[in-house]
Amino acid sequence: MASNAVPVLSFCFELLFLILQLPFSSVLQPGTTHEFSIQEATVYDLQLAFHKNQLSSKQLVEFYHKQIEIQNPVLRGVLELNPDALAQADKADQERKTKAPGSLSALHGIPILVKDNTATKDKMNTTAGSFALLGSVVPKDAGVVTRLRKAGAIILGKATLSEWSHYRSVAAPNGWSARGGYGKNPYTMDDPCGSSSGSAISVAANLVAVSLGTETDGSILCPSDSNSVVGIKPTVGLTSRAGVVPVSPRQDTVGAWCRPICRTVADATLVLETIVGIDTNDKATIKASKYIPKGGYAQFLRKDGLQGKRLGVMRYFYDYGKDTFQHETFELHLNTLREKGAILVDNVEIENIDEVYNGPSEGIALAFEFKYSLNAYLKDLVASPVRSLADVIAFNNKHPKLEKVKEYGQDLLVQSQNTNGTGTLEQALLNLKKLSKDGFEKALIRNKLDAVVVPGSIFSSVLAIGGYPGITVPAGYEKGRPFGICFGGLRGSEPKLIQIAYSFEQATTIRKPPPLRKL
Repeated sequence: MASNAVPVLSFCFELLFLILQLPFSSVLQPGTTHEFSIQEATVYDLQLAFHKNQLSSKQLVEFYHKQIEIQNPVLRGVLELNPDALAQADKADQERKTKAPGSLSALHGIPILVKDNTATKDKMNTTAGSFALLGSVVPKDAGVVTRLRKAGAIILGKATLSEWSHYRSVAAPNGWSARGGYGKNPYTMDDPCGSSSGSAISVAANLVAVSLGTETDGSILCPSDSNSVVGIKPTVGLTSRAGVVPVSPRQDTVGAWCRPICRTVADATLVLETIVGIDTNDKATIKASKYIPKGGYAQFLRKDGLQGKRLGVMRYFYDYGKDTFQHETFELHLNTLREKGAILVDNVEIENIDEVYNGPSEGIALAFEFKYSLNAYLKDLVASPVRSLADVIAFNNKHPKLEKVKEYGQDLLVQSQNTNGTGTLEQALLNLKKLSKDGFEKALIRNKLDAVVVPGSIFSSVLAIGGYPGITVPAGYEKGRPFGICFGGLRGSEPKLIQIAYSFEQATTIRKPPPLRKL
């Protein structure tokens, strides 16, 4: 069984890793602190700058505060700032001076945004973007926040999201919440995709280096794809969901974003390594702990990670036409995978794929699970204006202008409230298990695959219903609009996916920052 201790990566290891694999010159330049570029800097870059006394955590927090002040009025990726962030930064700077080298974690002193459905027991709110939860008091930090704090990370603030993790209504647009407004893709100034939109927007626009989000179905993979960032959606249960406003305990998972300039899969891996592990408040973490490798995940950051990997190419999802730019780009990427030693198995099929996407089972299950898991979460709050899903619906009806009920409605909330789940739910859950076992799992086992490779985030539902992991890496830009490539595997396959994604990222280095957006 894996240890609950926060992983500690020594500076010696970090520096050795950097010397062996990372080019310093692109970010670190000789001279004073002023010559160090925080823009696009990764966790490794920032830690090295700390170590060389070129940067302090306080300066880093102040830099991100300034970026948020300039860009957030337009992008709306950040919902709320932590008033204690500078104090936490001062503490980190002092600890760096007094503690022995190698005793601090890789995330020590690094500012992180967390999605506004993730509880923080501090001066900030946890509202899932809804005014109905404004002023509520959580009993304690979410499990993943506890691990971040123990690692010495600085909780910079809360990221915006699609309200109730996009489980309020069909009509509400991606990235919109009553509290946060409409978050915008920094590249295109339109749809940021997914419910964890603010987490991706903020990382993409250099408002923060890393962030946490959650996924039920596509909420990490889709914003990563649309905003040109690396996103890791872990195996369900690998990271604790305790203290996270739920949609479905069966499908919910907490993951990370980072910027992909050469080594950002490495940054995402450091975050994953910090937040995985057993939490007695989330029983799923006990079962999933068997998947956590001894020695952590950083050992799988290998440039030759594609060598010998069998990857399934699912042409079913390549639906953009043979004469398009995206088709040409993905064919080039498939060639890159081959050149780096991967064995591609083309035209892999999932026999029941149409039923996965067109059948009613996932919708039936989510409606039941949302009602009962949300009611349990609300009842556990120390204080709250609402104590049940019925109360949330009533709040919205009482404040229709505040919550824009006329514009966007709340049909998913009402549908969930009206379900009783008997009979139909049991059949839906059985069917989802069968779809996963006879579909995705069968396809991978039959073809002896390590993972599949698909464009964009369209594969999210296959991964979601089975609790499988996925990693999205930037793949290109079409007329300025980003698109990504996704690698997905069976439960517990994060080590293989990290090898694959890191090796691909190192071979392509596609990421480019968006334009600076300001009023």
